[in-house]
Amino acid sequence: MHRLPSVRERLEGEYARIEQMVRTRLHPYEGELPAFTRLPETGIPQEQVLEWMTRLRERETAAWQAGQVSGTVYHGDEPYARFLSQVYALHVQSNPLHADLFPSTVKFEAEIVAMTANLLGAQPTDEPERQIAGTVTSGGTESILLAMKTYRDWARAERGITQPEVVAPVTAHPAFDKAAHLFGIRLIRTHVDHQFRADIESMRCAITRRTVALVGSAPGYPHGVIDPIEPLAELAQAHRIGLHVDACLGGFLLPFIERLGYPVPPFDFRVPGVTSISVDPHKYGYTPKGLSVVLYRGRTLRRYQYFTYTDWPGGLYVSPTLPGSRPGALSAAGWAAMVALGEAGYLEAARRIIATATTIRNGIESMPELRLMGEPLFLIAFTADRLNIYEVLDNMTARGWRLIALQRPPGVHFAVTLRHTQPGVAERFLSDLRMAIEEVKAGKSIPDHAERMAPIYGMANSLPLRGVVDEVLRRYLDALYDV
Repeated sequence: MHRLPSVRERLEGEYARIEQMVRTRLHPYEGELPAFTRLPETGIPQEQVLEWMTRLRERETAAWQAGQVSGTVYHGDEPYARFLSQVYALHVQSNPLHADLFPSTVKFEAEIVAMTANLLGAQPTDEPERQIAGTVTSGGTESILLAMKTYRDWARAERGITQPEVVAPVTAHPAFDKAAHLFGIRLIRTHVDHQFRADIESMRCAITRRTVALVGSAPGYPHGVIDPIEPLAELAQAHRIGLHVDACLGGFLLPFIERLGYPVPPFDFRVPGVTSISVDPHKYGYTPKGLSVVLYRGRTLRRYQYFTYTDWPGGLYVSPTLPGSRPGALSAAGWAAMVALGEAGYLEAARRIIATATTIRNGIESMPELRLMGEPLFLIAFTADRLNIYEVLDNMTARGWRLIALQRPPGVHFAVTLRHTQPGVAERFLSDLRMAIEEVKAGKSIPDHAERMAPIYGMANSLPLRGVVDEVLRRYLDALYDV
């Protein structure tokens, strides 16, 4: 149908409108700063470059500093940022690929893994197969990619499975789809229950002789709810397969929320049957961006993640993760963040975040037009039965908020961070949300030239031609690299 001239013409018009909106948002500095498409003949003075950088930073800081952005910046205090920048500068030349030249990176990464494992239920033991082992990675996506690659290679070596399958609920992160695409794994998506948690029976029915692992989230990114990890672990053990828990979002926050006395269902290595966990220190661990950890139950399983090559004329090659060279400064700053904050620092951050999230959750529950999605702790997802929730989202965007759109079913979420614990932020959010609802009810619309998500998500939810939506996303990526 989309190849018909009339349909194609209409689609091209919609593409052009979306492209213009995206370009306005992504390229706001056109005409303000010089654009380089080739190296300058002579270098720009460092003072001038720093002036440009400072100007850009100041332009991009206001929204997240004021606490109007969901997630994204998890700490953000200036003295803390300066401390991390100082550490980064001290190690800017280091590279873990050359561990003999930069042995400090070995210390930093080994201890980051050990501290993270301890936080997630590791117990002291001398038995290699009971130890929680892991590696530092560049982010949650790489941690998930590596875990899936590990299960693929383990199943091939130990079970003779050459067409592996992984079972995950529809709410699991798209990084699992990316892993399946890259590594030749069949990913089977299953239903969730009315609280948006993985449905155990649906996952049980999806298991076959080729299944190598199950997936659960703690919590899931869309709705902030924790999958039933204990039943999933029992199911995995019964079939002698792996269970990966994606705790990228909650791994550095849930343990401290639990210590504060809030009910947190077991999700980590204290649960027998959990065989791997991905967790992001660069979220609620408050390290610089680009730092994640993947953990395994047992050193043998971790070995299936490694890559070695012994026949290269350039020498012996070995890599624990996907990249070769990596910025050792990130690991240095990550280690510094963790030891500088300590358990007391993380506990206080969790106390402030859960208190603010509770205020926001209670406020949303008091609004008859809205309905919470699931039972969230610190990531609050909500929808509306009688309003277009995307119109509410667009109205909030016009008020300076940056929230996250959900689909299937439509919704919006707000991940609470330390930025939102500043005095008055939660109250301002709820006040703006009430006004946005009233304006949508009154039929007041956002101007067409404004940034609007309602038309895009409306198309995504109503058109059977998913290829059309795919084209919109690809044109968005093209726009990122336009000069």
